[in-house]
Amino acid sequence: MKTLIVHAHPEPKSLNGSLKDLAVSTLEAAGHEVRVSDLYAMNWKAVVDAADYGPEASSPLKVARDSGRAFEAGTLTPDVLAEQEKLLWADTIVFQFPLWWYTMPAILKGWVDRVFTYRFAYGVGEHSDTRYDERFGEGTLAGRRALLSVTVGGPEPHYAARGINGPIDDLLFPFQHGILYYPGIEVLPPFVLYATDRMTDAEYAEAAKAWEQRLLTLESTEPIAFRRQNFGDYEIPSLHLKEGLEPSGRTGFGLHVRG
Repeated sequence: MKTLIVHAHPEPKSLNGSLKDLAVSTLEAAGHEVRVSDLYAMNWKAVVDAADYGPEASSPLKVARDSGRAFEAGTLTPDVLAEQEKLLWADTIVFQFPLWWYTMPAILKGWVDRVFTYRFAYGVGEHSDTRYDERFGEGTLAGRRALLSVTVGGPEPHYAARGINGPIDDLLFPFQHGILYYPGIEVLPPFVLYATDRMTDAEYAEAAKAWEQRLLTLESTEPIAFRRQNFGDYEIPSLHLKEGLEPSGRTGFGLHVRG
């Protein structure tokens, strides 16, 4: 298996840094090929601008059109091209990051903004009366799996179904469904550690064992059963879930998970 680890934390000695290092050693010991994109160590540029798309960038800038043109022409900046190549190389992508202000760190969002360009991660496939592009279960990155490994400062009950911060599955839905599943990546249930600001050495040892187990079962773990867009569950072109398919009592993001 070929695994890309995308790591987003500024401190190498942090919990996130330790989990990233443990992932590398565990997977390599199991015979897997591993590459790491350590975004802070790479001094990753987190903002999209005209410089990403070369001298042919339009004025005013049209991000989707310009990113697609530059992708098809092979003129995206070398850092973006390198990350796209890693994604195409990988069987599995592990994202290691802390939950900051209910979402991913800005540098990781900037990685998505710049790397997931038009014609690479979206805007591909047939667009007709019966299909709405190849996305949500299809696309350029179909056949790959992803896993979010997330550290959370607050205690787990705060992120439960009735918790004040909202369910963790809802907070991660934009990343798991809207970013990863959109271009076809199957998403495994996340690995989440809670109350990490107060983690003891004994608690870390227990968490490390659980993390190793998750890593060694990447290939056998069932992905989240997100609904595929073009396979009968949604009306086209409205893309509303068809009547009668919603599980009893389920609303919101949960409608888009089967079963």
